[in-house]
Amino acid sequence: MATTACFIIVSRNDIPIYEAEVGSATKREDAAQLHQFILHAALDIVQDIAWTTSAMFLKAIDRFNDLVVSVYVTAGHTRLMLLHDSRNDDGIKSFFQEVHELYIKVLLNPLYLPGSRIASSHFDTKVRALARKYL
Repeated sequence: MATTACFIIVSRNDIPIYEAEVGSATKREDAAQLHQFILHAALDIVQDIAWTTSAMFLKAIDRFNDLVVSVYVTAGHTRLMLLHDSRNDDGIKSFFQEVHELYIKVLLNPLYLPGSRIASSHFDTKVRALARKYL
């Protein structure tokens, strides 16, 4: 089964610092822009929910047609957002937890300026491998 998935990391200042299309479905020309629009539209909902709960994994917070937005909020209010069409909550939670560990490793790098774009090819490769594994 082909899955659609778009993953984005948004800093606490609402600036996207990492983006990846990680699904196995065939790519449409306008799909990337549509996915970005859906994820950015969900930011307000994430902000409202994040202040009312202590949970980091917010599951399905928004829907668009058959696509679902799941979010993981870090302690520093960085949002890891995934747009997907699967129903695998355990796999999505594991994906978020492992990407969070990778993100912490990036933050520990003394050459990385927090809040700036993550341009590491190693990080990108690891995220895509985790997406294949869990999604």
